[in-house]
Amino acid sequence: MHSSAPRSPLFSDAISPGTPPVESPISIDAHRQREVKWMTLLPMVPPSQARRNKKVKRLLLDGVPSSVRYLVWCHLSDSKARAIPGVYVQLGKRPRVPAFSDIEKDAKAYFPDQTQLHPFDGPLVSLLQAYLNMVPDIQYSSGLTSIAGHLLLLSPEEDAFWIFASLMDAHLRPYFSVNTIQLEVDAALLSRAIEANDPSVCKKLYVTFSIPPSAIAKAWFSTLFVGTLPVDYLHRIWDVFLYEGVTLLFRVGLALVQCMRHLLLQATSEEAAMEYLVHPPLACLPSTADAFLNQALMMKLKDDDVRKQRIKMEAQVKRQTQSRTNGSSGMQTASISLPKTS
Repeated sequence: MHSSAPRSPLFSDAISPGTPPVESPISIDAHRQREVKWMTLLPMVPPSQARRNKKVKRLLLDGVPSSVRYLVWCHLSDSKARAIPGVYVQLGKRPRVPAFSDIEKDAKAYFPDQTQLHPFDGPLVSLLQAYLNMVPDIQYSSGLTSIAGHLLLLSPEEDAFWIFASLMDAHLRPYFSVNTIQLEVDAALLSRAIEANDPSVCKKLYVTFSIPPSAIAKAWFSTLFVGTLPVDYLHRIWDVFLYEGVTLLFRVGLALVQCMRHLLLQATSEEAAMEYLVHPPLACLPSTADAFLNQALMMKLKDDDVRKQRIKMEAQVKRQTQSRTNGSSGMQTASISLPKTS
């Protein structure tokens, strides 16, 4: 079954010397059964319908074997439908983008041990160079490098590019816009959700320390928690995020606040509180990735209300922005620049 899933040359299953296998025969058998279930289900559910399919959701909650994870992500993001043959290669031939040197620097900072992602002509720099050429209205930030680099650790380069493009189009692109409307909206909604779940922590963060709501939201949402969560936790969050969408990010944030509660209440500075939120001590997290996912899913939050409030508040902030700029457009028109493939 493993051979049916293409693997990235960057992905390694190597176990450090001296580390014994930890999976029991029972867990290995369950792992293989999940592989079979996924490989049976994927051809039966069109990618465009996968996010509305209850069988897909049940399998996601049950677990995604690492051997098929990138195929599942391709399916949930419907990235194959967006892929245009020849476009990625052509984009790679365009001039260097202004953020080129920043991408190189951030690749080394975010992935110090994955040296294959560091070269100026390596897959990470090439992927973001291609994307920023294709979507020139995107404002570069290190979050783009963190997300794209992590995709490259699981997926072949061109597949990672189209998954990344799909993620951006479906969920993340407004976080990297010239304006900050969506980030402001989600930051406000996140602060409200924290207040509803834990007023004491909310007061400590936003009143006592006067942390801007956007500082917390940007650190989490614009990176999809890369660098905040351990890799296995991150994988499980991304599995379900690709199905549920942005509301899961709010749930993960609430779960992190709950895990860090005692440290946040004891914190004596804004810097200490942000460090706990962005780099939580592993000992404060549940012992397994599935336990953390379950904690996030159990947080008090009405997903439909969040979706409705996002739309309402975005319109409100947009009107305020337009008023401040004397009628100039607060929300930029989307821009995509595709090369000719013929």
